[in-house]
Amino acid sequence: MLESRAAVTIDHVALAAGVSRSTASRVLSGAGSSSTESGRRVRSAAERLGYVPNPLARALARGESGTRVVVAVSGPSAEVLQDAYVGQVMSGAATVCGQDGVGVSLQWLPLGAASGPLDRLAADRSVRGVVLVNTTREVLNVMPARLRGRTASIGLGGPGVPSFDVDNSRSSADLVRHMISTGRRRIVMVVGPEWLPCARRPVEAYLAVIRSAGLPERVLPGDFTVSAGHAGALEALRRWPDTDAVFGICDATALGALSALRSLGVDVPGDVAVGGFDDVPFAALSVPALTTATHPVQRIAAAAVTAVLDSGQAPSASAYPSLLVLRESA
Repeated sequence: MLESRAAVTIDHVALAAGVSRSTASRVLSGAGSSSTESGRRVRSAAERLGYVPNPLARALARGESGTRVVVAVSGPSAEVLQDAYVGQVMSGAATVCGQDGVGVSLQWLPLGAASGPLDRLAADRSVRGVVLVNTTREVLNVMPARLRGRTASIGLGGPGVPSFDVDNSRSSADLVRHMISTGRRRIVMVVGPEWLPCARRPVEAYLAVIRSAGLPERVLPGDFTVSAGHAGALEALRRWPDTDAVFGICDATALGALSALRSLGVDVPGDVAVGGFDDVPFAALSVPALTTATHPVQRIAAAAVTAVLDSGQAPSASAYPSLLVLRESA
């Protein structure tokens, strides 16, 4: 008598069903044909014995390379995994992977030390593919050859690594133009971290519009957080008292700026307009409601994961549109 369900193997099922191990494997994996009677006996024996198939073994039997897609996120610390943006990526990935019976897991890639984690992922037979998030040039440079062709990037891409991202340049330019059209002339931008390539595009768009309009360039550092927006707004008013608009690189930053301005009694948008990017759910509920631009994160994540599951069969780069959402703050 078997001691536990954990001890049940495919050999036990084959013996109980009176078939060969290969026949039992084909029936339980769906990887080949078997007679109706043999199939019935194998399935009946598996149910009776409480056989639980090994997912990696099943994937290998089907010729697949693994049972999970890894969402690998670059950042200065593991705290980056707690970002709401990463949660949206995971949700989009899980929706697609669930349809194929593939799992999703999360991995931190330390800045400047991504080669070790990537090498381990390349050697792990349970890894079907990788979706890179916050991708840097350094990550692409140390990408193992075994992962190319089954990796996609949400952000910067490269050879064997297709890119999927939002067109934040156009929407950023549209937001700055909107602020100018409503009479704003002293627009401050609180930007994202310098190490992240995709954070540079909105800054470049801001600068292009500001320069074209002949207005002063006012850029302050940030890091996608509420606290950065709060500190940025206070610094903007300290350094440039005539500030009449603040553009946060993301909604968290913009909402932080909005909070700081309200704490000082500054009228928004009467005295200072505020805009962001992402259109997070809370943006419509802030007081005043935040003007922002859409960011189809889950749609982008779904496309990146689909490319991974299809072994990288995708265009080298796909940009998804972002639309301006005008509300009361600007």
